Amino acid sequence: MKKNNSKNIIKALFLILTTVSMVSLVNCDDSGRPTITETGARGTFIINAVGSSNVDGTATFIQMADRSTKIVIEVTGTATGSSHPVHIHDNSAIEGGDIVITLNPIDGETGRSETLIIAKDDTTYIPYSELIIYDGYINIHQSADDLGTIVGQADIGLNALTGESTEYGFEPTVASDITGKATFYERLNGEALAVLELNNTTPGVEHPAHVHSNTFAEGGRVVITFNPVDGTTGLSSTNIASYDNGASFDYSDLKNINAHIDLHLSITNLRDFVAQVDIGQNILTGASVTYDLNTVAIPDINGTATFYERANGQALAKLVLNNTPQSGAHPAHIHANAASVGGPVIFTFNAVNGDSGISETNIDVYDDGSTLDYDDIKLIDGHINVHLSADELGTLVAQGNIGINQ
Repeated sequence: MKKNNSKNIIKALFLILTTVSMVSLVNCDDSGRPTITETGARGTFIINAVGSSNVDGTATFIQMADRSTKIVIEVTGTATGSSHPVHIHDNSAIEGGDIVITLNPIDGETGRSETLIIAKDDTTYIPYSELIIYDGYINIHQSADDLGTIVGQADIGLNALTGESTEYGFEPTVASDITGKATFYERLNGEALAVLELNNTTPGVEHPAHVHSNTFAEGGRVVITFNPVDGTTGLSSTNIASYDNGASFDYSDLKNINAHIDLHLSITNLRDFVAQVDIGQNILTGASVTYDLNTVAIPDINGTATFYERANGQALAKLVLNNTPQSGAHPAHIHANAASVGGPVIFTFNAVNGDSGISETNIDVYDDGSTLDYDDIKLIDGHINVHLSADELGTLVAQGNIGINQ
């Protein structure tokens, strides 16, 4: 009898706890119908307009007491009488993916949609705790008859942006007037959204773009491939989660990467660059020192040598000469001692291009392999010689003291 009483007590307690639990989950509306209460947990994602739609707003994911999710979409820019289908897709918006959850359409008059989600379209159970961090994005379509036109879009879950970003400004090459910027946005999952925005690109032409190893003055192999820049819009967007070789790449890696970005002329002409920018540890700090390069053997050839400090302590050396002969290449070096004394070559620059009068060289070591940093330039006992050609090194076209000899 005691055993049976114990069982009955356990059953009664179970029923009481179940009832209490159900009461905590359920409220009733004015008609007496049960409603599930909200827990207070929620997350909001930004919906951005696509193209010229002007449809933007928010998607709010609200946790319900039964672990389901109420998704409330509120946008502006929709018209009375319209209805806009809405879906959650796999992956980030840039990558694209299949529809996994169909939401109630947005009423064009109110700009609002509300859907209670407990499972994916394939009936797979998905609680709030999983949906709030889902690897997905939302698409808002023009209409049921025009699903191909997207008017609004939002990365959701861990694809959402943290608000952290890093921007690099492109420099045009000598034969180009293309300028712009590359912005990397941090995602909650640690990945990066890379957006390239260029000016003066050619309509109808695609410009391939890559992250290359080393500085642009040194050149290097491709390590990350962006989606090509659309010449008509000047835009490219790429999700970055790995290097091209499959190794992991996170937004946090951006700070220390030894790399640069090259924008190429076209798919059929990858050899010609139209814009470049150093990134990561190779960015310039803003500190620089400039020395005059004076005329020597040929009248009117003169210019400057500017050394720019990099974040990693190295330097970008840029020689700019006026009135150099076209199609020529002018070797240039740092020599020991002052120009009046002369001395051996201790550092070799990339040759000055006669057409542009420019040479750009990364500086990190002397020719003998010992370290040469930006701070060393200001203390160096040296001078710069620019020669007429590789066959006429004895003819100097420009010269200037640097470092302590200035």
